[in-house]
Amino acid sequence: MKYGGILASVVLIAFGIGSMYTGINGRAEVRDTIKQEKIVGTPDMDKQIANKPVETGADAKLFADGIRKHTLEATGGQVYSEMDRFLTAAGKPTSDEKLAAIDKKTGEPVENGARNIWVTGTALSTALNTSFFAESVATFALVMGLALLLIGIGFLVMIYRLPVETAEAAERRKSPATKVAAGTA
Repeated sequence: MKYGGILASVVLIAFGIGSMYTGINGRAEVRDTIKQEKIVGTPDMDKQIANKPVETGADAKLFADGIRKHTLEATGGQVYSEMDRFLTAAGKPTSDEKLAAIDKKTGEPVENGARNIWVTGTALSTALNTSFFAESVATFALVMGLALLLIGIGFLVMIYRLPVETAEAAERRKSPATKVAAGTA
């Protein structure tokens, strides 16, 4: 039983160290990657990133929120699913291909450019939100690694200390009984 406890402790400590390493490495990777993009918040974004570089997953999430705000402004408050696919000759949105203006170069119906703005904004904000999620997972791995490490160390302490404490307690229980028995005899 003692060796099983030692093995379990060593495994917990190893997983703890591995998880902490993964968490630290993951956070660093996310932050390094974000910094490489040299993103700076615009003045109308959240005060935590307005005119400041985006350096963390939390900053990236705030910037993604700013992109959504800008995208909604550019599309007149419409999301992708609310927009018509094409534009008429008068520049009005339509989903009817027959009413759409025809691009002279391609011969195809003129696309509604606002939909492209939405697609681009969604792609960028999704990447930024993924950075936020990745940094959150890395932080969770770090915290869980620390917990596993401490549990593993705690088990080792119990494995080595418990037999000593049990023996000491047994000795204390015997001693008073022995003295009482000797005194009455």
